[in-house]
Amino acid sequence: MPLTLYLHPLSSFCHKVLIALYENSIPFVPHIVNLGDPVAREELKKLWPLARFPVLRDEARGRTVPESTVIIEYLAQHYPGPEKLIPDDPELAVQVRSADRFYDLHLHEPMQKVVADKLRPADCRDPLGVEQAREHMRTALRVANDEMATRRWAVGDHFSMADCAAAPPLFFTNLMMPLANEFPHVSAYLDRLKKRPSYARALAEAQPYLAMFPG
Repeated sequence: MPLTLYLHPLSSFCHKVLIALYENSIPFVPHIVNLGDPVAREELKKLWPLARFPVLRDEARGRTVPESTVIIEYLAQHYPGPEKLIPDDPELAVQVRSADRFYDLHLHEPMQKVVADKLRPADCRDPLGVEQAREHMRTALRVANDEMATRRWAVGDHFSMADCAAAPPLFFTNLMMPLANEFPHVSAYLDRLKKRPSYARALAEAQPYLAMFPG
């Protein structure tokens, strides 16, 4: 098996890559990494010194590919399938990449800041930083809510890398601050995402771990 994905089933950025893999039925070996285990952490650091997942290892090409967006771009180039997560049309491709960055930078990262703060000792927490992150998320959600009022997927009618990026942070954000009342269009979009077979599969695999989510 040439592809190995180093991941954790509870990691939202790993969910993003899993959706892309499942969308095109790309064969791979999942390698679950427990970062709390020093041996497992050292193994990951040998592959990717920053010891963050997801990391894709392609033995056939001798390539190690970190970072979720780059992994999806790599898969689209070297392991294409029937679902074009990055459109051939250059204008649409720019829109998809823009939406991907929007969800990663303006929802995913601040969501992770809020979650990470809950894991810190009480005397090391950052209430101001958390509130700033939450306000950033609310602003991003207002933007997304306006957009999703007239769209089925993040960029129009075609499921894309942008939807892979949107699904995990919306799912975990909804666990912390339910979306339905304030952001009804985003909430309806999340419902569609959860019914997508690729994300439904990733969520089913995460189910045994969800009790560990601190949000």
